[in-house]
Amino acid sequence: MDYGDKLFWLSVVIQRKYAQICTEFDLTPSQATLLCAVRNEPRQMADLAASLGMTKNALSQLVDRTARRELVGRASSAQDRRVVMLTATPAGKVLGEAVYAEITKRLPEIARNLDTDDQRDFERVATAIVDTSDLSSPT
Repeated sequence: MDYGDKLFWLSVVIQRKYAQICTEFDLTPSQATLLCAVRNEPRQMADLAASLGMTKNALSQLVDRTARRELVGRASSAQDRRVVMLTATPAGKVLGEAVYAEITKRLPEIARNLDTDDQRDFERVATAIVDTSDLSSPT
């Protein structure tokens, strides 16, 4: 396998672990991602769609499904009524924090078979990739 193949399979390993965690909280991976993204502060729907690489319509449908579970809510921005803000409800915030904590605790398990130095290198490289990625717009 070449480097591209390895990255593909790494993404599969990460997605499988993430999906397992989400299932334990009775959430789809998309719902969990949404809750984790808004758990600490309201986010503009348009900015959130760009950050998650989703169309506004797809995000709106995801928000509709998640709002039916009373985990998120929409509100107009106080500064610009055309801007829709997405917030976690109190129940959504609690669930989002719990999911996020579990993800940050268990996702690093994918590197458990690496020695300590390789685990540190993996953390350093993963951090550098995220820190240098433009998460404000879809790629």
